[in-house]
Amino acid sequence: MPDHPDGDDVPRSLGDAMAEMARLIEQDHGSVDETLAAITAEAVRLIPGADHAGITLVTKNHRVDSRAATDDLPRVIDELQQQRREGPCLDTVWKHHSVHVVDMATEQRWPTFAPAASARGVRSMLTFRLYTHRDHLGALNLYSDVAHGFDDADDDVGVLLATHAAVALVAAEREAQLESALVTRDVIGQAKGIIMERYDLRADAAFSMLVRLSQDWHTPVTALAERIAQRIPD
Repeated sequence: MPDHPDGDDVPRSLGDAMAEMARLIEQDHGSVDETLAAITAEAVRLIPGADHAGITLVTKNHRVDSRAATDDLPRVIDELQQQRREGPCLDTVWKHHSVHVVDMATEQRWPTFAPAASARGVRSMLTFRLYTHRDHLGALNLYSDVAHGFDDADDDVGVLLATHAAVALVAAEREAQLESALVTRDVIGQAKGIIMERYDLRADAAFSMLVRLSQDWHTPVTALAERIAQRIPD
């Protein structure tokens, strides 16, 4: 196990790490990408063994999206896993558990990925599941340039960072869904108003007309409502 260097900037206990996490949460980093970038930067700062960090998001069609990498290496490793369809980040995503790679040079779990990752300088890894969703799954990934780069204390801090990243991603997703729902409601309301005015119909009758037209023309209600709201002629 690596020796943690002495210094005031390195947490000596889980309590210290939690205090650091509270400070990070209180900061306003703006967008979700900025928040995730702050989290991966904190991972490298807080965990002595972590030389690189990144976040892997995987959709239900197995597309791998590399986010908030502290440098190019995490993106390269995500691409390797995408190409070979195996690796610790994907195991964490699909099997829902953390993965610890002690020495990539002797790793046997991923026979095509491990040698390629080792050749690119990755010697040990820690990966943490971020969250589970119907369409997207995620992992926080830590990389060390040396074998045996992580210990149990690093695992504790990584769990805290992964939890923060999961909260940020879920919050951003819900905000996007809410914004989309509000836009949809507004455009449908505008279309209903136009139909009510033009054809002297009640609100429920105008909505029924919109739904019937959507079905007859095989067009989503929102798309049809946008055409009507924009007064686009046929």
